[in-house]
Amino acid sequence: MKKQVLHVLAAAALAASLPALAQNAAIVNGKPVPKARMEVLAQQLAAAGRPVTPEMQDQLREEVITREVFMQEAQKQGLDRSDEFKAQMELARQAILIRQLFDNYRKTNPVTDAEIQAEYDKIAAANSGKEYHARHILVPTEEEANKILAELKKGAKFEDLAKKYSKDPGSGANGGDLDWTTPASLVPEFSQAMVKLKKGETTAAPVKSEFGWHIIRLDDTRDMQFPKLDEVKAQLTQQMQQQKLQKFQEELRSKARVE
Repeated sequence: MKKQVLHVLAAAALAASLPALAQNAAIVNGKPVPKARMEVLAQQLAAAGRPVTPEMQDQLREEVITREVFMQEAQKQGLDRSDEFKAQMELARQAILIRQLFDNYRKTNPVTDAEIQAEYDKIAAANSGKEYHARHILVPTEEEANKILAELKKGAKFEDLAKKYSKDPGSGANGGDLDWTTPASLVPEFSQAMVKLKKGETTAAPVKSEFGWHIIRLDDTRDMQFPKLDEVKAQLTQQMQQQKLQKFQEELRSKARVE
């Protein structure tokens, strides 16, 4: 009878301990280590770009156990009662609360599809128009530029003369090639002369700018190729979310009463 009672008591104790085992990763020096710590650690790793796989559960468990061992020793030495620890805890508390504030703002104030479309349309409109593929020969004086124009009229190749005479370090070695560009990215005098040219045409007279004297040839034109919304939506959304958050931060700061 006694043995039967002991078996019943042992079974009851085991049954009572099962929920504790289920919710704890381990018990270290008599202190339970909640499994929730493993979940939080896994979330931190995932946020840092290291998703946790099922095979890593044992590593997570070992990590939280090791941390508990070290923490118990630190508490044993009274380090958790030091002024330095309390100051660091306050800074950590502030950082966590602020992060949660910003995360909550993003969740409750998402960028809408309509806002993204409107911003995309505005950027696309600002980047519409034509692109120009031009070449140029840059020299210091008008006299030199006129001599080069004379050589071109006699049949010399533009590319060869650019390599020989051009003082532009970026394009001279490439036969004066400026690749595809927009008028807005060039100095006004150059742009104004370039857009008046027809495909394959060269300026009849040298063009003066702050850099010297240019002889310009227009090789081709095309409509600007702006990316489709689907190609830039993720980047645009992130940028707009950050702008919204920054505005929220500035509004909070401006409304605060500081004495």
